[in-house]
Amino acid sequence: MKQKIAIIAAAAAALLLAVNLPADTPTVANLVKIDNFSFTPQTLTVPAGTTVTWVNKDDVPHTVISTDKKFKSRALDTDDRFSYTFSAPGTYDYFCSVHPHMTGKIVVQ
Repeated sequence: MKQKIAIIAAAAAALLLAVNLPADTPTVANLVKIDNFSFTPQTLTVPAGTTVTWVNKDDVPHTVISTDKKFKSRALDTDDRFSYTFSAPGTYDYFCSVHPHMTGKIVVQ
């Protein structure tokens, strides 16, 4: 009986969390965090048609710019976000123009 109650409680908690998320909240699978002067994950693999969102968690501005100029963010302050939808398969390298040593890659399948 205790096991059934625990399972029901866990399911209810998960449902409440899912229901209360804002509609524009990206999933962990398509989120790149900018923190400690790095992109995490540095390489992200997604299917074509996926929207990837970068969020700046540093206390200094950063940008997200593809090396082939397909996408470019404005300067992102703390907690600012930038999103881009990857419609075509390929590898998309990007960097921060303020801190060019910061690099990342999106692999679209």
